[in-house]
Amino acid sequence: MFDIKKTNNKWEIILPSTWEKIDSDIIYRDFEEKLTKPLPEKIIINAINLKSWDSTLAIFITDIYKITKQKNINIENKNFSQDLITLLSLVNKPQIKPSIPKVKKLDFLSNIGNSFLILITKIKDVLKFLKQTLLSIGRTINGTVVMRPIDFFFALDDCGPKAIGIVSLISFMVGLILAFVGAIQLKLFGAEIYIATLVSIGMTRIMGAIMTGIIMAGRTGSSYAATIGTMQVNEELDAMKTMGISRIDFLLIPRLLALTIAMPFLTILSDIMGIIGGGFVGIILLDIPCLEYLKYTTQSFTTTNFLVGLFHGLAYAIIIALCGCYYGLNCGRDADSVGQTTTKAVVSSIVWMIVITGIITVIFERLGI
Repeated sequence: MFDIKKTNNKWEIILPSTWEKIDSDIIYRDFEEKLTKPLPEKIIINAINLKSWDSTLAIFITDIYKITKQKNINIENKNFSQDLITLLSLVNKPQIKPSIPKVKKLDFLSNIGNSFLILITKIKDVLKFLKQTLLSIGRTINGTVVMRPIDFFFALDDCGPKAIGIVSLISFMVGLILAFVGAIQLKLFGAEIYIATLVSIGMTRIMGAIMTGIIMAGRTGSSYAATIGTMQVNEELDAMKTMGISRIDFLLIPRLLALTIAMPFLTILSDIMGIIGGGFVGIILLDIPCLEYLKYTTQSFTTTNFLVGLFHGLAYAIIIALCGCYYGLNCGRDADSVGQTTTKAVVSSIVWMIVITGIITVIFERLGI
């Protein structure tokens, strides 16, 4: 690939006219084999014939620099073009790591003040989000909302029929466990028959709704946050804002409506499967007559408990949809942020479900419901 002229203690490497798409490692190893003792005092790289070249030449010359430096051999460039000199200077430029700025640590009172300001900012963001949501709901009522029906039906299919399996299985197991726990104490009094009453009241009033809410928070709420968060990463939300499309109308309203419609039906399914799970324990394992179990179940079933459970399910649906969409819309711009957003959406949904459950329970207790 190149010629070497040896005169006394000086070698001159004559580069070819063309150096493109060449494996510089092979050429370098060939040169290293030729560089045997006695070593020259000086090596000249002459580019007088060089007309066209690519970055592989810069790699080869850089390797020559390294070996001559190791062996204390002087090196000289001759007839190099300005472009090649510029490229070599960039290749050989020392890598300087930028200094990491020192973060000033705040004292105790400053930390409290800073945390308070962050909390105030988050509260303002949440209130602004809720205001926009209420305005979108108003536009939905008067028929001016910017929403595609296909998005609504897609969300309804995702949080409705596709969730039947997991809700049925978990609710059956909850009813079964509730019956087992009740049986341990009721056996002491010979009152196993009241397992039917325990499971019926427990599932219809609260357990069916809360288990459905937890399942949907982990299944659907996380999906909302991840989907919208990915749109943020891909700059799709920015594109919607540029086109003047309301992100609340387009993304939140279909999901909110779908989950609000699906949750009461899933809550009813959960109630039924929980009662069946309790019946499995009572009838099959505790030998309670089937008709007796059904009798005590229907006697303990009240419309009030049933409607209270549906009301809880409706409240949970609103919380799950709002938390999932809020964190999705406020997601960062990288993949790690999507994971964090999904986690925050699920945790926040479950926490607020527990809080709302406590508030509703206290209110209903005061009202005698």
